[in-house]
Amino acid sequence: MNLPAATSSTPARRSFRLLTDAERQASLDRSLSHWTPDQDVWVFGYGSLVWRPEFDFAERRLAVLNGYHRSLCLWSRVNRGTPELPGLVFGLDRGGSCKGVVFRIAAREVRTTMRELWKREMPSGAYIPKWLNCRTRQGGVRALAFTMDRGTDAYVRGLPPEELIAIVQRAHGHYGPCTEYVLETAQALEQHGILDKKLRAVVLRLRGPARPKNTAGKG
Repeated sequence: MNLPAATSSTPARRSFRLLTDAERQASLDRSLSHWTPDQDVWVFGYGSLVWRPEFDFAERRLAVLNGYHRSLCLWSRVNRGTPELPGLVFGLDRGGSCKGVVFRIAAREVRTTMRELWKREMPSGAYIPKWLNCRTRQGGVRALAFTMDRGTDAYVRGLPPEELIAIVQRAHGHYGPCTEYVLETAQALEQHGILDKKLRAVVLRLRGPARPKNTAGKG
């Protein structure tokens, strides 16, 4: 299969810019402005954080976030793609609801954990970190969630299914292939009992039609 090198939807390379260390720290400081050192912090995971949080947590719960849904709506030009050939990763886009996982970070670990989390999730500032109410079986929690900034050229929507699949299949970034990211996320959600019908449809197309077994010589 010959995949396109780029598409009409792909943002221009010259428009991509990483946040400076100072800008990223300022973003983190704003998000933690209300936090006090004796408070634990909850983080909402809906994509790779579900299967690779990369931080220690004191508790994990299944959770539902209303007002946002999981969508392959973010151009990835570092982690799962490059500025020349970006991939697609999940963002929290407005509308609907999203089932995911919340992690409780112990107060003593918050500063260190959040600093590393910002390096991972906010390389270019395409997300808007927000504190949002989540429902869990054990009760409501207010968790930090990385929501999509629709005002940046990193935001994409309305891609035809064929183009979306081609983009995912061709892209490869710092953390590896974009296809791996999508499949790992789908598997992790399934293991947590979370059904995402749109993601399942994408996975079926990425895996392609099942090949018939070779029965030659049998019978």
